[in-house]
Amino acid sequence: MLRAGFRRPYLYVTIVKISKTLKQGGANPGFWGSQTRMPMAKLPNKENKENYVREMFNSIAGRYDLMNTLMSLGLDKSWRKFTVERLELKAGGAGLDICCGTGMLAMELAGAAGSTGKVIGLDFSENMLKVARENLKDFSLRDRIELIQGNAMALPFPDNSFDCATVGWGLRNVPDIMTALREMVRVVRPGGKVVSLDMAKPSAPVFKQVYWLYFEKLVPMMGKIWAGKKSAYSYLHDSAREFPHQADLAKMFAAAGLTETRYHDLSGGVVAVVEGRKP
Repeated sequence: MLRAGFRRPYLYVTIVKISKTLKQGGANPGFWGSQTRMPMAKLPNKENKENYVREMFNSIAGRYDLMNTLMSLGLDKSWRKFTVERLELKAGGAGLDICCGTGMLAMELAGAAGSTGKVIGLDFSENMLKVARENLKDFSLRDRIELIQGNAMALPFPDNSFDCATVGWGLRNVPDIMTALREMVRVVRPGGKVVSLDMAKPSAPVFKQVYWLYFEKLVPMMGKIWAGKKSAYSYLHDSAREFPHQADLAKMFAAAGLTETRYHDLSGGVVAVVEGRKP
């Protein structure tokens, strides 16, 4: 598996500064110890996950984009841009974005496909799609994007329909990752790529502890203040902890039938782009 270097590591630098301040200020030394264990995540089981996640996203849809920008310190746009670069989508091509949410990644895809291309964004949250339609109103290529409500576990498209498929911060939320991956592989044409952008697991000492502290404590508080839904952003922390390491996710891509699988750590491993090509 290929691991890329840092790209625009502003978030990495910011969190390292926080960690130095905490250590200089006499933070509990046990927190920094190698034996420290995070509390067990509280997540819905597979049977309840789909309804839980849909209701959660329906409840935070109106502030979703604002929270993404705040949590990522504005880096989310550059992460989406890198993701689309890895897709190799050409002008005039057809792209699919599953778990498309508010449409930000679908719009990035449309920029690559151009005025003769076609992008479909699929999501099961009606409120997220409602926000996506609002976001598209001022987008120059809005006519090249079709938004539909659907289930990532059973994509409503024939085999070999798209030149590529992407999912941004979505695989954490499906009941079964392998089922969703196989569906993406099924609808992509041979030679096309499947790419995921999602939370990752940093490995740098100190930085990784501060990162998890940030997501466990600060992010839910931001969710309470800005989105009025602390529990949704506690879920973000818990689901990120339980999500496979980017190296393991790349192996899952290979198990789903993809070749040339690899991952790219961005911003110090805060997020990762995982990719593979359909043979």
